[in-house]
Amino acid sequence: MSERKITIDDVANALGISKTTVSRAISGKGRVGSDTRARVMAYIEEHNYRPNVMARALAQQRTFNIGVVWPDDYNAVDLPFFQRCMIGMSEVTSSYGYDIIVSLIAGDDIAGLKRIVENHKVDGIILTRTLVNDAPARYLKECGIPFVAVGSTDDPDIVSIDNDNFDACRELTSILIAKGLKRLALIGGSRNHIITRTRYNGFIAAFNDARIEVDPALIYLDVDSNLKVAAILKELLKSNIDGVVCMDDSIAGEVIARCRDARLKIPDDIRLASFYNSSILESAIPSVTSLNFNDKNLGAVAARTLLGMIGGEKTENQVLRNYEVILKESTK
Repeated sequence: MSERKITIDDVANALGISKTTVSRAISGKGRVGSDTRARVMAYIEEHNYRPNVMARALAQQRTFNIGVVWPDDYNAVDLPFFQRCMIGMSEVTSSYGYDIIVSLIAGDDIAGLKRIVENHKVDGIILTRTLVNDAPARYLKECGIPFVAVGSTDDPDIVSIDNDNFDACRELTSILIAKGLKRLALIGGSRNHIITRTRYNGFIAAFNDARIEVDPALIYLDVDSNLKVAAILKELLKSNIDGVVCMDDSIAGEVIARCRDARLKIPDDIRLASFYNSSILESAIPSVTSLNFNDKNLGAVAARTLLGMIGGEKTENQVLRNYEVILKESTK
């Protein structure tokens, strides 16, 4: 028999009852006689009914949607990360019969997130960034809706899924130190992003392991523009540094461009490494030493964890230790 998706209209017409009665019979709510409810359920079973989203939502009090929250300040370098995460999420959610609704957040404006939650459009939320001052997470905790954060967090009440950024950054930095690069500058983004703090801590841990003191004058955070990168590089060239470690590829790409303008050769005049490897660096000349993570798997684990929470399963934080240190020409 064909598995054509039938609707509440089909059931109502076949049984000679109203759509409202069918909906009530499926959901178990409202005044519907036991005989009528039995007829509806028997018809559904007889016709090998695969409940559509509306029917399943009524029956199970679910929307069969999850929300994925993306900050709207991501640049072109960040996009591949989220594309790969989304592919992993989508593969998992589709196998569970779920769809994804994307909500953008601009700074602390969480109106869009509130709208999909308070209008009951989703059964749970995945946050794709964790913050030191995390307004979205606070709101979701207050709501009581199931949610998972991609990224580390200090809040023990938040279930988080993250790559092992700390150990990855520590290992890469340790390798650079072992190569004799002891005066390394570090350039990173916003201090309100927990990933910035995690990468910084991994960098510092490597120096502590080697019992080498870090020069605080070589640490630059909250770098949010190419002009800042240019000014920083100009200062660093006066500081007798061994190399520059960038927290992400947008910064690394700008350092490469500025070195080219200044007629500096990488790695002859200055060495360069990045704590993240995106498609932006694939065509970089020279090729850049970096860290490679399985972002697709990160998204898949986050989605699977959230769906487990929605289903009432006990879930725990996970740190995924699937990274690679990729040594290339820029640190030779």
